[in-house]
Amino acid sequence: MPTLKDILVNIDPSQVKGSATIEVNGLCIDSRKVTAGFVFIAIKGTLSDGHGFIEKAITDRAVAIVCETMPATLAEGVTYIKVKDSAAAAGLMADAFYGFPSSELKIVGITGTNGKTTTATLLYQLFEKLGYKCGLLSTVQNHIHKQVVVATHTTPDAISIHALLRQMVDAGCTHAFMEVSSHAVHQQRIAGIRFAGGVFTNITHDHLDYHKTFDEYIRVKKAFFDGLSAEAFAITNADDKRGTVMLQNTKAEKLSYSLRMPASIKGKVLENSLTGLVMNVDGIEAHFSMIGIFNAYNLLAVYGAAKQLGEDKMQILEVLSALRGAQGRFETYMSKVDKVLGIVDYAHTPDALINVLATINQLRTNGQRLITVVGCGGDRDKTKRPIMAEAACEHSDKTILTSDNPRSEDPEAILDDMESGLSTAMKRKCLRITDRREAIKVACSLAMAGDIILIAGKGHETYHEISGVKHHFDDREELTQTFETLSK
Repeated sequence: MPTLKDILVNIDPSQVKGSATIEVNGLCIDSRKVTAGFVFIAIKGTLSDGHGFIEKAITDRAVAIVCETMPATLAEGVTYIKVKDSAAAAGLMADAFYGFPSSELKIVGITGTNGKTTTATLLYQLFEKLGYKCGLLSTVQNHIHKQVVVATHTTPDAISIHALLRQMVDAGCTHAFMEVSSHAVHQQRIAGIRFAGGVFTNITHDHLDYHKTFDEYIRVKKAFFDGLSAEAFAITNADDKRGTVMLQNTKAEKLSYSLRMPASIKGKVLENSLTGLVMNVDGIEAHFSMIGIFNAYNLLAVYGAAKQLGEDKMQILEVLSALRGAQGRFETYMSKVDKVLGIVDYAHTPDALINVLATINQLRTNGQRLITVVGCGGDRDKTKRPIMAEAACEHSDKTILTSDNPRSEDPEAILDDMESGLSTAMKRKCLRITDRREAIKVACSLAMAGDIILIAGKGHETYHEISGVKHHFDDREELTQTFETLSK
């Protein structure tokens, strides 16, 4: 077992009280998980302050405490380490405790509002197909090569990340691809990770319930690239007006991808249909099974990252052409009898919803109606609710506003917020059905032969959170079951 001194190697504590030669069995930021021989790291979180649980951790036989404020009374036989930032210390200590796993992997982080999951998943699928053992950390699920580990956050806590990276190394992985959320950057969950590269997808209105202002949201995203080393690469979307801002202060090698602007990785969409994309990428024409302009950008980002990791561009495009992307991202289903096309997508921000709706509207033929089922989550950014409803109504023939993880909020109050964004004309083509299962059934019953149904907001999720309780619910299951029932 490492000693406390071993895992403090990259920490510059302002004060140490007690022995640093004690052996450490584990690290913990949750006092409920402390056992004998653990170091408890007290972090000041958004909902609670870990400093209030120091005594409990000691009762549960923690051997050391890392904190930003020393307790008034120090327990005998316990070592106390005072640091400026406990959250950052947690990542650096976890890196050392698990034997610096990120130094043995080529890790690429993907950040942005939309496209993180698809880009990370495509990179994982691509490199696995190219013969590498890879890891994946994503919203949908985590992978240690072929082993699936359930994901609970877009980016896990710092200690969990380094533990997963160590498992990846031990399993023979050479590469890892991970989503990097703005929360993770701000909360120092990626501290201690040595990234081989970073990718920026785009930035739009989201998470203002947490970051408060759009400028702060941008600053946090940019901080990820500011932290990359000179040996890393940084790839940005040149078509996003804030794409160049992201790389202003990075030490990493700068690259860009684009469908419209000059860029080091240039793409052009030749065909865009419900059967896929035909693109010219770096002068090579390639067909992809994925659909929509937003996926054209994701594919360019993946291509660029793979090239920077040393792969042959022809091989990259050949493998990419057959990949399907992440679960719950523009997943399509067809009813047997009337050939109604159902699309399940995770779009839960105004920009993501508008992108999906625009893609469908570009691809649908005359006479095909679009019916959209959409809701907004509770305990999240309220300002986007009227915008989401307005976008759905403006770009759909029929819209059904429904519940989507109301959490601790009243579902009816959320729908009231959404309806506030609708004009009188929009309300005439909009239904309000709080029960999500019923909303999906009504959408399917309203659809006529050849129509398209978009069920937006939950995508890959297999639960519906109401009053703090998660109930099993899967949009994909509900859609396919309803299709089957209507076909009988």
